[in-house]
Amino acid sequence: MIYKLTYKPFGERSILIEWPSVIDENILSDIVIFKEKIKSNHVKNIVELRFAYNSLLIVYNDTVVLIEDAVNELDKLYHRKKSITGFTSKQWKIPVCYDDTFAIDLVEIASKKGMSKESIIKLHSKTVYTVYFIGFLPGFMYLGGLNEKLYTPRKSTPRLRILKGAVAIGGEQTGIYPSDSPGGWNIIGNSPLEFFNPKKELPCFVNAGDKIVFKPVSLKEYNDIKMLVEAGVYQLESETIDG
Repeated sequence: MIYKLTYKPFGERSILIEWPSVIDENILSDIVIFKEKIKSNHVKNIVELRFAYNSLLIVYNDTVVLIEDAVNELDKLYHRKKSITGFTSKQWKIPVCYDDTFAIDLVEIASKKGMSKESIIKLHSKTVYTVYFIGFLPGFMYLGGLNEKLYTPRKSTPRLRILKGAVAIGGEQTGIYPSDSPGGWNIIGNSPLEFFNPKKELPCFVNAGDKIVFKPVSLKEYNDIKMLVEAGVYQLESETIDG
């Protein structure tokens, strides 16, 4: 599908490309394909490509003097017959402990929704989520697909410190804090995995377009996995998906 894109100058060295303003997996696929086309065609002077739910930001090495020429070049590339018909992604099985030790907001959420903690956990862990992009913090995944029954407003007063690995719900989204940080999302569990490590060749193992499934584990299983992760020997479950 070809979308009607909007191109805008974004400062002196960037162009912002926007798709229809909806969260949609077809748009995500189109953005990723266009990004790969730009990279593979070596559009001159581009130094960085960043994208979100429905936009792609192109950062150039130099000031974009002839904006119309740059936009025309990009638009021609977008409409060129796609040599990439899809993209390969992975589905990751992420262990999460929903024990009261970590799930500091789970009781409150369950109470407000008139549901049991077990029902919340079941709804949260049975969904297959899509990774739309990585942002906010290095390794923080913006996930689409949260069951609407679990939508929960962000806290009016953010906490000053949320533990690394915290699994949380904020509005219509769920996510995992990859490091200790302030945050206003509602904490319902914790994952023992490491989602960002700058010392590794691939600091973040997840990419946009990947799928995430949460696997509930007990507190003992959590601690066992954490020991393996810290020792660098934990084998994370995943499978390849054709996009």
